[in-house]
Amino acid sequence: MFNSLVESIGILGRAVLDSSPEGILLADREGNIVYANNSYTLICRNDGQKRIGQNILKTNPYGALTEVILTGQPVFGKKHLPPGAQTEVLSNAFPIHIDNQFVGAIVFFRGVPEAMNMLDKLAKAREDIRISSDRSNQIGQAIYDFNTIAGQTQCFKEAVTIAKRVSRTDSTVLLRGESGTGKQLFAEAIHNNSTRRYQPFVNVNCAAVPDSLLESEFFGYEKGSFTGAGHQKIGTFELANQGTIFLDEIGDMDLRLQAKLLQVLQSGKFRRLGGTKEIKVNTRVIAATNRNLEELITKDLFRIDLYYRLNVVSIEIPPLRERIDDIPLVARNLLPKISCRVGRVIKGLENEALGKLANHCWPGNIRELENVLEKAGTLCDGEWIKADDICLSPLPSQKPESIVSLEELERSMISRALAKYGPSLAGKKEAAQALGISLTTLYNKLRKFKCD
Repeated sequence: MFNSLVESIGILGRAVLDSSPEGILLADREGNIVYANNSYTLICRNDGQKRIGQNILKTNPYGALTEVILTGQPVFGKKHLPPGAQTEVLSNAFPIHIDNQFVGAIVFFRGVPEAMNMLDKLAKAREDIRISSDRSNQIGQAIYDFNTIAGQTQCFKEAVTIAKRVSRTDSTVLLRGESGTGKQLFAEAIHNNSTRRYQPFVNVNCAAVPDSLLESEFFGYEKGSFTGAGHQKIGTFELANQGTIFLDEIGDMDLRLQAKLLQVLQSGKFRRLGGTKEIKVNTRVIAATNRNLEELITKDLFRIDLYYRLNVVSIEIPPLRERIDDIPLVARNLLPKISCRVGRVIKGLENEALGKLANHCWPGNIRELENVLEKAGTLCDGEWIKADDICLSPLPSQKPESIVSLEELERSMISRALAKYGPSLAGKKEAAQALGISLTTLYNKLRKFKCD
């Protein structure tokens, strides 16, 4: 039966088998070899046609083909030396069944050096895939642009204007402001408005990564450079090549790493941990902090040379308590996201609810506002948030020793009053009455603070 199968292969079938780069042997169920292809001769340096008619059980009792004939089970990756060959081969062998009858077996093999070379290529391909996967996992997506930044107060519009101007350059930017003011939003908008918009945007929170790991996070490492380094890792500066790296909470960076960061900013070059090759990158840096860097410099906690390198263009993002008039606009922009989170449509806030928001100090800024709105959207009945739906903490995060200037406090109170009573003449009269001042004094204050 098996011999008839071989005959049925025909001229075309033999041509296909003979063109295979792998050596091929066919044997019947008794172990008699009935076919050997051309690659058998090339790999084993032995005339394959002389093998036909020989019994594999006798000529190669420990080979993969013999094992299949004896067990009826496939064999994978068996290394052995064929009779008369000068090099070992790596074989895969399989049983052949016709009409549920075991009729013989077939073996495919390559010389070990060639097989090992293929395995090395496969391992490298897997490593390339892993590195690509690491890149895709680490590279973030800058989703915000200047159209999504909401604010109409003068101090905020000035910050946006500067950000738009600097976005058209490759200058290093330092974003300053309290936690929750939207520094990452500004960083993404700058990136998306730049010529690097189609390149990577990589976000690194310097405060979230332990100091001992931050260097490898920035610059990567070579395989075997330290215990546990089982493979090569690409650092964030290399991932952000041709794009933008956003270094959030830069004020919390270790002094030793500050020196290495300064070197990269000056030369655009670095080495991976354990590596000898110098890697050059073209990466735009945007840094952000909520700390007083000047004070850290006086305490020797921040390098003054790095400060000057980062502080090429500084943008101060005002806190929400100085943007009370922007609360309705910011809230309206947040509501679609809130609606998705709570699983229902929230159309807006009633006027009393907006007034309640305007009377809060917002120590948590936009992040706190978003949290308050999400809670209100979860608790409210209907599609509009009412004042009773809003739960505000009594200034929990404002430190008791925190002191603001009288001018800042005065400006903040005027902004809240106008937000509550409205910018119309009638609203200004009510605001002046609530503040305990005359309407003329209120107008003088508005001119002094350049409020709309």
